[in-house]
Amino acid sequence: MTDKRVCFDFEIEFSNGGGIQGQGFRLDITGDGIDDDALAAYIIRDLRLLMVGKVRILNKKIIEERHKRAANAAIRDADEHSTLIDLSHTIEDGMITYKGLPAPLICDHLSREQSRAAYAEGTEFQIGRIDMVANTGTYIDTPFHRYAHGHDLAGMPLPHAADLPGVVVRLAGFEGRAIDWQAFAATDVRGKAVLVHTGWDRHWRTDAYFEGHPFLTEKAALHLRDEGAALVGIDSLNIDDVSGGTRPVHSVLLGADIPIVEHLTGLAALPNDGFRFWAVPPKVAGMGTFPVRAHARIDASAAS
Repeated sequence: MTDKRVCFDFEIEFSNGGGIQGQGFRLDITGDGIDDDALAAYIIRDLRLLMVGKVRILNKKIIEERHKRAANAAIRDADEHSTLIDLSHTIEDGMITYKGLPAPLICDHLSREQSRAAYAEGTEFQIGRIDMVANTGTYIDTPFHRYAHGHDLAGMPLPHAADLPGVVVRLAGFEGRAIDWQAFAATDVRGKAVLVHTGWDRHWRTDAYFEGHPFLTEKAALHLRDEGAALVGIDSLNIDDVSGGTRPVHSVLLGADIPIVEHLTGLAALPNDGFRFWAVPPKVAGMGTFPVRAHARIDASAAS
């Protein structure tokens, strides 16, 4: 079955004066259509608008286009109560995560064939070996990554990266690169893992991934810090603009003990909220960054 989306403009008048307009909005739908009242209700709810007077839906048309909030880009492990969604890239031998950093080397320390000499007949084991830099695949940054006095991986409290309530800020299709504070203004981020969905993960393992990636501005980082975000993640090359030598987003967030997760993937599979997020690294002393198996758990009530 082909996915259907509705494309439309809207005009909203507030009962206490003023109004807003929107052009070219797109929304996933089930079936072949949706009425104007249902669209109006969606806009009010999704934008968290108050004191709405009239809503006019204009230039509505139904198009065939892949759903943006579907789970077809992620791995799901489901039971009757919840769904687990993998948000991590696979680490592979020779894979480049960031230009200028070496690729991981993955090999056998002890092969199955070699192990047979040490065990009884029919018993064999493999012991693997990996040589890699910490910034490989999907990884978490702790304050030590940026600040010598900040806590490292071993010192990171588990509640900073485990079982956090999560929200997704949707910016796939965003025109431009710099994501400013206004993108987060309508979202309650306090105490939450804020995951920025840009769609840049579609370029993973291609040259395009390293050029022109979306990033947060310093004002966005200050807003997230001041509004109490617990963790911030993004599905692009870097949460900062890397064209210069400064890294204001890293500086602001890690300076406030807010972990950063970069190179996420599959965020289209998540709802806007109603899920829990994990990105726990191993407990390594003297390191500030390490790959994680980032994932989310969606309760059945939120997934339905």
